[in-house]
Amino acid sequence: MTPKNRERAYDKRRYEEWQSRLVEKQAHTRKVRQRLAIGGGSVVVVLVILAAFLLANEGKDDSTSAASSTPAASASAAATTAATDAKSTCPAVDVKAPTDPKQTDKVPSTSIAADKTWSLGMKTTCGDITISLDGKAAPQAVSSMIQLAKDGFYDGTPCHRLTTADSFEVLQCGDPTGSGTGGPGYTYGPVENAPSKTFEKDGVTYRTYEAGTVAMARASGDGKSMGSQFFLVYGDTDIPDDAAGGYTVLGKITKGLDVVKKVAKGGVADGSTDGTPVSAVSIKSTTVSG
Repeated sequence: MTPKNRERAYDKRRYEEWQSRLVEKQAHTRKVRQRLAIGGGSVVVVLVILAAFLLANEGKDDSTSAASSTPAASASAAATTAATDAKSTCPAVDVKAPTDPKQTDKVPSTSIAADKTWSLGMKTTCGDITISLDGKAAPQAVSSMIQLAKDGFYDGTPCHRLTTADSFEVLQCGDPTGSGTGGPGYTYGPVENAPSKTFEKDGVTYRTYEAGTVAMARASGDGKSMGSQFFLVYGDTDIPDDAAGGYTVLGKITKGLDVVKKVAKGGVADGSTDGTPVSAVSIKSTTVSG
């Protein structure tokens, strides 16, 4: 096999693996959201906790789960935690995630963005980040983020997901449950202000999200499942296009990109390229001005 063909085979395999993980996560998210839609009040809280537990133990066999309750296993877990802390590039998290995050089914009015540029300040446990929000280009997404920030929705929330693969470098935040399935109680769409330029690679269409971009995460591929989760791009990231037309770009990081890179430097906790960051980081508080 020629070097060029080996490179193509590698790119194809990496893309297929990425697609497989994406499909699995989307399927799991849909199932969890369906469970959360049944009942209300304390039932929702119980299901959120259950979902977080299932995610934390996904892929483990029964013997591993049973052993986790023994003193020896507890000591081992403590040792693992200590080792992880030693590798962390950020200070220990000193804020608590919300136990009862505010939920509403009312999507904030697009008028909040007021067709102008806003500044969102985020104090995190690893440093301060400032984001310029483009209310003209993405009025619905910016209005939602402004309202959530003003309501203190993001206070205490962890950044639960880090990706470190080549051309796929993001830190995802905004889920109060830290499980990857949480949100504000409402969803909205369609996609706004996705990168206009696309390119083809091995028959697949991609859009590039440049380093410093802040974009909304989606729970599914229909473009109408955005909520509170967003991702901070710390290295140029190429994402395969879909029927939704990409991901909504809210704006740019104007200060603190080094903070995101510091988190990324610690790597992913399980040694893969996609998962919980070794360097745990949470949003302490947010401020909005415009």
